[in-house]
Amino acid sequence: MSIAEEDVIPFLLRGPGKPFPPPEYAELRQREGLVRAKLPTGVPVWLVTRHEDVRAVLTSPHISSNPNHEGFPRPAKTGGVPSADEVPGWFVSLDSPEHGRFRKALIPEFTVRRVREMRPAIQAVVDRSIDAMLAKGNTADLVADFALSVPSLVISTLLGVPNADRDFFESKTRVLVTISSTDAERDKASEHVLRYLNRLITIRTKRPGDDLISRLIASETMSLQELSGVAMLLLIAGHETTANNIALGAVTLLMNPQWIGDDRVVEELLRLHSVADIVALRVAVEDVEIGGQLIKAGEGIVPLVASANHDEAAFGCPAQFDPSRSARHHVAFGYGVHQCLGQNLVRVEMELAYRTLFDRIPTLEIAQPIEELPFKYDGVLFGLHALPVRW
Repeated sequence: MSIAEEDVIPFLLRGPGKPFPPPEYAELRQREGLVRAKLPTGVPVWLVTRHEDVRAVLTSPHISSNPNHEGFPRPAKTGGVPSADEVPGWFVSLDSPEHGRFRKALIPEFTVRRVREMRPAIQAVVDRSIDAMLAKGNTADLVADFALSVPSLVISTLLGVPNADRDFFESKTRVLVTISSTDAERDKASEHVLRYLNRLITIRTKRPGDDLISRLIASETMSLQELSGVAMLLLIAGHETTANNIALGAVTLLMNPQWIGDDRVVEELLRLHSVADIVALRVAVEDVEIGGQLIKAGEGIVPLVASANHDEAAFGCPAQFDPSRSARHHVAFGYGVHQCLGQNLVRVEMELAYRTLFDRIPTLEIAQPIEELPFKYDGVLFGLHALPVRW
């Protein structure tokens, strides 16, 4: 496929039967400078396709993640990235120094040391999920029964949300991360989640527990309204992205069983799948040059994370699954001050999920052809709707 200037990309490059990341990204990386394209809304944006340029965008003080700025890209006709005005505490939409206030309060909860202390609890969640699968017979949907179950239970425990409410959050998150959802559907889902979290925060204010919400209340670093937005963001980011990574990684390992049990697979799987390809939307607030291209103030920018992680200049033979490579410089978690806070937690969840799953169910196999699996072509995050397996 040859791509003309200002085609509606990258969203229409996704579709049934098409590989992800789209092979057309390689053509885009060969172009000089950045790529001028149109969103499905018809709004022109700059696509950033190369690893070096994506990192430059994500660290530039002249480029903002705040959707309130004129020209901020919205990938669909409705919805888009919420602002901190719409959802107080949605700090990923803030720039420095406001962004730093929230990040500073949350960093202690996601350090390497803190996550290491959580390993026994995460392992227990993984074991219980596998126990439940085995108890039902010799078939399962690895997405619903494992890939979603593990991170949902972990983040719910961390925040102090009862496990019984996991299905509620999964259903609301699904609406929020689907491109085709309408404004009304997103607003209703957000309203339901925030109403629930506000009630939970009220309870924790009176009866604190050993959980993140209780500790943030005690720290007095943010208002209770901001705390509900922070909790909503962590719930969405804490289970949806990890679930997609676990499911896609399981498929890759089943197709490459020689790597099962290798400690290096997690980093390579994060790079290879790059599920958050179109999440790091930006807008220039001042004129700035990236990759030799002048971007004017008010122009939208779409850094393609999956393209950056498949850049031949940064990763040799990028389409190949090769855990022996050094892949730590990938941008699957973003880059700069907005780099994912929960990356240490995600790595441990993926490591324990794969190790335990294949140790306990060594005969695990996919129950239908790979090309027939229901991939998330309509999601902000790439992944699988379902993964039928048997053993």
